Amino acid sequence: MKRQFRNVGFVIIGLMLLISGLALVKLLSDPHGLLLALPYVCIGLGCGIFGHGMGELISQRAIKNHPDIEKQIEIDKKDERNIAITRRAKAKAYDIMIPVFGALLLTVALMGVDLIIVLLLVSAYLFVVFYGVYYRVKYDREM
Repeated sequence: MKRQFRNVGFVIIGLMLLISGLALVKLLSDPHGLLLALPYVCIGLGCGIFGHGMGELISQRAIKNHPDIEKQIEIDKKDERNIAITRRAKAKAYDIMIPVFGALLLTVALMGVDLIIVLLLVSAYLFVVFYGVYYRVKYDREM
């Protein structure tokens, strides 16, 4: 029940962000600075949060009357082989994301897009890279 309440909260928050982002796009006739990107960030976050919450609600409702399927899903989630495969796939995705995202940044910068958008992309890129470096150092110390 607690999980369902959290997912309903995600759906509501996502819808609020989505609607506020769409309203900002319509209401702001000449945005400057941060207001240039804020509506689109709200729309993106709203869609993502709404989709996550709705997906979880639909999944819960689909397996509600099937305890055998729910038990099998829990076993699959905790299986060491599946965990290792998931981690390896994430590592490969990170490895390819870094050069692809860097090329996208360079392309956007060369296209002459507003500086705010380029700086948002650069900050996201650097956040991901520093996050990876932090955990690399952390795991090197542990092992």
